[in-house]
Amino acid sequence: MKNFKEYCFRQTEIVALSKSLNLVIEEAVDQIASRMKLGGKLLFCGNGGSAAEAQHLAAELMGRFNYDRSPLPSLALTVDTSALTAISNDYGYEHVFSRQLNGIASANDALVSLSASGNSTSIINAIGAAKEQNILTVTLLGGDGGEARGLSDIDIIIESTETYFIQELHLMIGHYICYQLEKKLCDRL
Repeated sequence: MKNFKEYCFRQTEIVALSKSLNLVIEEAVDQIASRMKLGGKLLFCGNGGSAAEAQHLAAELMGRFNYDRSPLPSLALTVDTSALTAISNDYGYEHVFSRQLNGIASANDALVSLSASGNSTSIINAIGAAKEQNILTVTLLGGDGGEARGLSDIDIIIESTETYFIQELHLMIGHYICYQLEKKLCDRL
């Protein structure tokens, strides 16, 4: 890409291709809201840039997204450096999220995993641990979905191989989910 205008045009093309995801995204919102109405919390996980997005989205729900309201119970499994390093050291990084899920998750919870490649063992193991606990699993993926494709209750796949575009759309979808959860779960709007 030669300039920012070309970059934006390419991202617009990918957004246009992703419009077909509308039904699956609405399904994810409805399923997550149903769990949270039953007292469940929304858990997030991801590696690298996806870890940053997981933290960002959890903060939007615990703090505020669109307006002042009561906090919506959410947590990124990427924020506790002591747990991350202890689990990685003692059990291996591939268990860093699944071990936490086994410790704090309950059946009414939902897990949103983010992975541009879909091949992260830590994400695949997290989905497996969540499924064992009857936790709703929603996974935001890129490319062809990688090894994680089909493991979750709901896959949202951005059909691009460009990690930065995938992550930008994951954040856009995450923001939309936050917006809708506020609308469905809070008194205002």
